[in-house]
Amino acid sequence: MAARPDSASAPLETPDGRYIVVRGRLWRRTRPDLEPARRAALVSALMDARRAVKAAKAADDAAALREARSAVDAAKHGLGERGPVWWADGTPDFNRHMARNTPYAAWFAALGDATG
Repeated sequence: MAARPDSASAPLETPDGRYIVVRGRLWRRTRPDLEPARRAALVSALMDARRAVKAAKAADDAAALREARSAVDAAKHGLGERGPVWWADGTPDFNRHMARNTPYAAWFAALGDATG
């Protein structure tokens, strides 16, 4: 699987491919079994929803903000980044946990300076 990405812009990925690591925190990856067209549609919906959140904040529109955040949540659920885990081996979810406080701690510590 992935240890350190080749590109500086590519996120660090856990060895099992379930999470990316951003500033030491685990974030659940998108379901790997999504069809490319479905994934693209969900990512597009997510980006649209994020732009709607920004616009609602700028307009100080609470109702629009609730709707936009709901759309973000729906897209993230569809992508598998929220909601039930997409793996089936019973391993618990460590989404949003610091890597150092999870079973990935030794792996993460061994990366040392490579984690930037």
